[in-house]
Amino acid sequence: MQNKTQPVSTLFVVLATVFTSCLIAANLFALKQFSFGPVNFTGALLVFPISYIINDVVAEVWGYRRTRKLIWLAFGVNFLFVLLGALVDFLPGVGDNVESFHAIFGLAPRVAAASFIAFLVGSFVNAAILSRMKVWCRGRWFPLRAVLSTLGGELCDSLIFFPIALAGLVPWQAMPSFVLWQVALKTLYEIVILPVTVRVVKAIKLRENVDVYDNGISYNIFK
Repeated sequence: MQNKTQPVSTLFVVLATVFTSCLIAANLFALKQFSFGPVNFTGALLVFPISYIINDVVAEVWGYRRTRKLIWLAFGVNFLFVLLGALVDFLPGVGDNVESFHAIFGLAPRVAAASFIAFLVGSFVNAAILSRMKVWCRGRWFPLRAVLSTLGGELCDSLIFFPIALAGLVPWQAMPSFVLWQVALKTLYEIVILPVTVRVVKAIKLRENVDVYDNGISYNIFK
């Protein structure tokens, strides 16, 4: 297939919308905790890995530069959502649901900062690993590349988010196991859904007639 640039792709818009929605939903679902055996998790575990799967799909089909736009777009929308939520939460409240609203939208600055930084680092690491490996592997072994890129991205995300957000709330000796469990289950999520991801990638490449190889590009996230 030849590389092809398209001003607008309906499928890309759909993926970008789902990607951004999953990021916002993950921030809200993180308020719900549940236990899986001896380990506690948040509801974000069910939706956040979807963003990494979409990251893989976009990086594999359209390349790192399009993925970079996707990540910054999702970051900007999520930042606006959190900012507006904080602004509404700051307004004087009337009624019985003030405390409930504050519990959802009154994010502590430390948690919000941890979420934003972890998302950026993890997402860009995920995209860069898959992009570089695609060139090295000459486009082969997408399932392996998808799993390894997700593992790298999720590990960076968790190593940043949990120590910053949960410092003082979770004992430091318990932090490594907490991080590793999160990374392991999110990566397992990717592996379970991998057959669907592979078919989606193949279908999009055929429909869009595009298969980008990132030869000689800059991985500067601000470029």
